[in-house]
Amino acid sequence: MKILVTGGAGYIGGTVATLLSERGHKPIILDNFIHARRENLPAGIPFIEGGLADRALIEKIFAEAKAKNEPFDGVMHFAALIEAGESMQKPEIYFRNNTASTLSLFEAMLAQGVNKLVFSSTAALYGNPEIVPILEDARLEPVNAYGESKLLVERILTWFHRVHGLRYASLRYFNVAGAPETPAGIVRGEAHEPESHLIPLILDVALGRRASIRIYGNDYPTADGTCIRDYVHVADLADAHLLAFEALDRTESDGRLIYNLGNGQGFSVLEVIESARRVTGHAIPAEQHPRRPGDPAILVAGSEKAIRELGWKPKYAELDAILRTAWVWHQKRYS
Repeated sequence: MKILVTGGAGYIGGTVATLLSERGHKPIILDNFIHARRENLPAGIPFIEGGLADRALIEKIFAEAKAKNEPFDGVMHFAALIEAGESMQKPEIYFRNNTASTLSLFEAMLAQGVNKLVFSSTAALYGNPEIVPILEDARLEPVNAYGESKLLVERILTWFHRVHGLRYASLRYFNVAGAPETPAGIVRGEAHEPESHLIPLILDVALGRRASIRIYGNDYPTADGTCIRDYVHVADLADAHLLAFEALDRTESDGRLIYNLGNGQGFSVLEVIESARRVTGHAIPAEQHPRRPGDPAILVAGSEKAIRELGWKPKYAELDAILRTAWVWHQKRYS
């Protein structure tokens, strides 16, 4: 399969592009390096520099492939801004980048007859859930602009499917972590520009790159007062993308698939810190700070639908195992 991977220089997109290549497919990466580094591009995979807002560029990419009789089979769309906290300060850039620019991608796909998509969505769609673990039919009520920007894309997809027959899978991630283990070793891990995710920040403390880890809020309605999140290994997540893309071609599929992707168990911020202390052998000092706006108390996935319908089998069920792979890569990166 020939697949355009938007945001393929990023953590998740790069992992998926690498897996596609290893499985004998032909990924082509599109990235503009707003929050990624050029050196993070997976080796040996063709790359085009550009952004989703440039509809003419995307149409040209699709048209040139078609003219060579090598049309794209579909798109895996990862390019997005992802910081919930920032989205509550600058919501306008999230709606411009995540929603409006994605619409440009869909319009280009429609114009050039590219009719299959896997969309990187988010558990932030659910806001403060009424029932945990969260199922795919739960109420969609984001509490931050990041989640709303992704929900608007899902609504657009619903209409493109209904009116234009676009076949798509929307994958609602929970917290992605870890580093993929490949025959070449661990060569890619979680790193954002700037970094705001809990596990890489904790590992920075273990390496002495930061003095302490900040805990935002200790008065949530949880056992220890800190937020609870579900962590899924990035390699397991990548497997789900390939399975979802293939499932869109099955005769029993109506061409509209929605799945939660998580481990089905939640860990508090304090529990993640304790896990990192075990894995790294470092003390990892922590300091308390007020809550950040837009942070739900508990987000834990019910992923039984993906397991049942896609045959997805996550290999990393334990938090310590996920953190060990992240720690190996983190040490290698900063040594």
